[in-house]
Amino acid sequence: MVKFIVIAGPCVVESRDLLFEVAQSFVDIEKKFPVQFFFKSSYRKANRTSLKSFAGIGDELAVQYLYEVKQAFGLKILSDVHSAVDVEKFATYFDVVQIPAFLCRQTDLLLSAGKSGKIVNIKKGQFVSPWDIGKAVEKVRSTGNENVWLTERGTFFGYNDLVVDFRSLLIMKKFNCPVIFDATHSLQRPSLGEQSGGFREFIFPMARASAVVGIDGLFFETHPSPEKALSDSATQLPLKYAYDLIYQVLELREKVKSLNEPLL
Repeated sequence: MVKFIVIAGPCVVESRDLLFEVAQSFVDIEKKFPVQFFFKSSYRKANRTSLKSFAGIGDELAVQYLYEVKQAFGLKILSDVHSAVDVEKFATYFDVVQIPAFLCRQTDLLLSAGKSGKIVNIKKGQFVSPWDIGKAVEKVRSTGNENVWLTERGTFFGYNDLVVDFRSLLIMKKFNCPVIFDATHSLQRPSLGEQSGGFREFIFPMARASAVVGIDGLFFETHPSPEKALSDSATQLPLKYAYDLIYQVLELREKVKSLNEPLL
């Protein structure tokens, strides 16, 4: 039986100390749940609202710190890649390469990620329907790499807001990939002034709703002090609540498992 996937960590590499603090917490949490855990942090945020927004500490240094987390704590690492060149330079340091939502149609990036031999997590673009994201899956699989995941992170609804269509989680299952719900990016309010805003207070209910629908994994960004985070401060989950979030999602998912068989 495939274990439930949990992807979590700070939005972006801010410092070595931050990564190690969060990683230590997840080493302890991982021991308490029957899950596959992946430590997530972006070495660079290439898509920022403003030129003034924090984008990273430098790619090489950030990737070095992520690799140190892998070595020190034995955690599997997931991070974004933004170009075929990035895949060639950095994929060897990661267990999962993630395709950012705004790049999910980029053929050269998807093919390069597939050829890396790593698990490829495709974030469904805010502008892409759940049935069209299957074409991105086909691109990766054309390289012979069958290890593809799909992650829902909300759809544009009007201006400066996102909405989650929970039907998409079920539609994407038809592509025979693990389907993951991103409980924090789904609550962003993009491009409010110099940075994105969001609704952190809805992380728990949205994650619980996804568990009832029936997901294969949960994605969330977390920070010891989200109000001080250099990126996505409005939507990162306070680290002290990470255990409770995972617990609630797993409990609900288990309770409704027998009810999620198709009736129609």
